[in-house]
Amino acid sequence: MKISFSRVLLAALIATALTAASQAQLAPPPEKTAVIYGQNIRYFEAGQGPAVILLHGLGSVKEIWLANLGPLSAQYHVYAIDQVGFGHSDKPLLDYRIGTWVDFLQSFMQSQNIAKATVVGNSLGGWIALDFTVQHPEMVDKLVLVDAAGLTWAGSASAVELNPSSISETRTLLEGVFFDKTRLTDQFVESVFENHMRNNDGYTIQRTLAGFAQGAPFEDQKLASIHTPTLVIWGRQDQLINVDRAEKFHTGIPGSKLVIFDQCGHVPQIEKSEQFNQALLDFLGK
Repeated sequence: MKISFSRVLLAALIATALTAASQAQLAPPPEKTAVIYGQNIRYFEAGQGPAVILLHGLGSVKEIWLANLGPLSAQYHVYAIDQVGFGHSDKPLLDYRIGTWVDFLQSFMQSQNIAKATVVGNSLGGWIALDFTVQHPEMVDKLVLVDAAGLTWAGSASAVELNPSSISETRTLLEGVFFDKTRLTDQFVESVFENHMRNNDGYTIQRTLAGFAQGAPFEDQKLASIHTPTLVIWGRQDQLINVDRAEKFHTGIPGSKLVIFDQCGHVPQIEKSEQFNQALLDFLGK
């Protein structure tokens, strides 16, 4: 289905299959299940200490954080969640909204007896983390926005295939995510395409986009109300959400810290994993 819509939402679509590439180097911890509102929510859990929750974006999966789980879990109690509608979690037939994922995150934390956590979100996950912080500031220790969506769309919308139905369409999506195009081997592109079909999240994506088309709950006017310590991380060459969005988050959220990685696209937790991990650990340690 072709939709004229901002490219900001493309990012996490392809991350559904970053699992294959990541698992070649990093073995994930055992998958666990929490039942939230009658739905099976799958997640990884590792480490001990203050809680850190990692949120993927639209069409993505918890495995997008595999390169970060080990370093973080050495000092923190880390959770990486397949958000409802994605990955191995249940996919109920409902209209998905930012509020849907905010409600599920709150209930997930309650199910795990987490009173307060650092919430880290990439792309659409950043939007969810931000809105969660606005609604439940008492539950958020620190906020980390990684190439986050959530601000009014910038630039003109373009017609894109959000649910790729061919290898070539999948490659086009991937080319918009990574700065380093050498990653996009034929084998990798095919694994992304296969995982997109296997995860069967097309309905979730369609209903999410339909909801945004009716009026997305952008966060621009809410930034000044955030007094939670905030870190904004971005890839300077992000083709999906321009780096000027990072500056808007940074100037809009009082006292926030900004880190920008050069030669990096939309997923710095993968392309610049070592630098990303260090920047995150430095921020969490303060």
